[in-house]
Amino acid sequence: MEKVNNALGGGEAGEKKEDLLDKGVDFVQEHFLGQGQQSNESALEQAKDEQISDAIRRGYKSMTGKDFPIADKS
Repeated sequence: MEKVNNALGGGEAGEKKEDLLDKGVDFVQEHFLGQGQQSNESALEQAKDEQISDAIRRGYKSMTGKDFPIADKS
């Protein structure tokens, strides 16, 4: 099952591909929302975090007219 999760973008390999904003989302989830350790998330959790960071980027751009200062990793 772990191989499938890694192939879909989850696990430790997925964590290495996160940009700084994604890591910030993980930090808030872990330390302020009490959602547990975020260092080895499933592919589904990774996708959810990416949606949250994309929403933050869109909100920032709509408020300031500028791109978020941390580039999104592809």
